[in-house]
Amino acid sequence: MSLSQTEEELMQYLWKLEKAFMKDLLDEYPDPKPAPTTVATLLKRMTDKGFVGYKKMSRSRQYYPLVKKSDYFSKHVNGLIKKFFNDSASQFASFFTSETNLSEEELKELKKIVEQEIERKKQ
Repeated sequence: MSLSQTEEELMQYLWKLEKAFMKDLLDEYPDPKPAPTTVATLLKRMTDKGFVGYKKMSRSRQYYPLVKKSDYFSKHVNGLIKKFFNDSASQFASFFTSETNLSEEELKELKKIVEQEIERKKQ
């Protein structure tokens, strides 16, 4: 299951804050801010989907993410690789490095990350 664009935006704020009341989430939005009822509806949908949990505190709810940002992102990247690159990480890497405007320095940093991961997997 995935999030809509508006749900994903709200989830970004919740990941950033880790725990938040409705007011805290509304404060994160730039102007013009959405209506509190809109955010409440999004939170309800996200709770129903299993992305958000909450703890009742008197008359308020403190919301928190049930899904880690890295897990959500990883699932989407893997889906993208499967859907558009024939489930080939090499094809994805080739596209990513040739079709984006990465500097030489950024490419060297990517190479370093890959080499570190290779070493980690050897152990």
